[in-house]
Amino acid sequence: MRQAVMHDNENILEVENLKTWFYTETGVAKSVNGISFAVPAGKTVALVGESGCGKSVTSLSIMRLLQEPAGRIVDGTIRFNRPSGPVDLVSASEEEMEQVRGGEIAMIFQEPMTSLNPVFTVGNQIDEMIGLHNPMMTKTEIREQTVRMLKLVGIPRAEGIYKSYPHELSGGMRQRVMIAMAISCNPELIIADEPTTALDVTIQAQILELMKELKDRIGAGILLITHDLGVVAEMADEVIVMYAGRIVEKGTVMEVLLTPKHPYTKGLIKSKPAIGTVKDTLYSIPGTVVSPAEMPDYCAFYNRCGQCAKECRSGIPDLEPFGDTHFAACYRIEGGNKAEAVTGESGRD
Repeated sequence: MRQAVMHDNENILEVENLKTWFYTETGVAKSVNGISFAVPAGKTVALVGESGCGKSVTSLSIMRLLQEPAGRIVDGTIRFNRPSGPVDLVSASEEEMEQVRGGEIAMIFQEPMTSLNPVFTVGNQIDEMIGLHNPMMTKTEIREQTVRMLKLVGIPRAEGIYKSYPHELSGGMRQRVMIAMAISCNPELIIADEPTTALDVTIQAQILELMKELKDRIGAGILLITHDLGVVAEMADEVIVMYAGRIVEKGTVMEVLLTPKHPYTKGLIKSKPAIGTVKDTLYSIPGTVVSPAEMPDYCAFYNRCGQCAKECRSGIPDLEPFGDTHFAACYRIEGGNKAEAVTGESGRD
């Protein structure tokens, strides 16, 4: 069912009923299948879930970086409320997208070593980004801006690093270079796709602190894609939980992490190790995420849920409100969609 997104001038991004499918030889993979959410200006919205749930495809859809014709947006709108006027990124021309990408919406990719070009210096690559979106700047001005960006993200000896190649830098330094490139044109929105996954915990903490400082400094909205709930607790203002291409729960970070409603969200939180707690075996959600090419016409979490009921196979549950900002999609939650309680294996066919 189509869920409306309230259009708000404070939202820098409004995604409504987005569907991104991949057409393969074995069938249609419905990687993103009707999601709606918004990213307010100056806020961090975290998109969480297991691998394969559609998080990265959502970010690639926003940036229009899908490999067509196999992957395409088949329905929905992506409204980007830029200062010069709103634009629907789904129907925008390639020329418009070239202006939006990097200049107004920037993306920090998961692995900087595969995102940075190994045959060009980091300075050359940031220079190119700035020059494309600021054609009136001279080469000297562009270089000065690049060095300022490198200093802003805490890179020492910025003038020397400017001349370095990606392979000459550590993982943390490369990630800082990616962030410097992302903010070089003062974007309105930053999409960070698991920006700390490949880093050790010390560098991870530094990068997260840096992103928080930069968000406050440039006032950009951040869409943070991650599977790490510790990062979510540290960074996010709002949380969106995705499963099998759909949103199953969303709300403020306190609502979702402290009072989760959906069984999947509860399973994710229960799976995270807790300091001071000793267990022989860590909890894990049983089973695996359903294949995007084999999406059922009922709750996709049914075969992994210990609270399932026979009625859970009657259709796909809608997101129901549990307060002004907290929503969840489950038949088994009191106060939301109703279903007769038939839990455990007896509820499954």
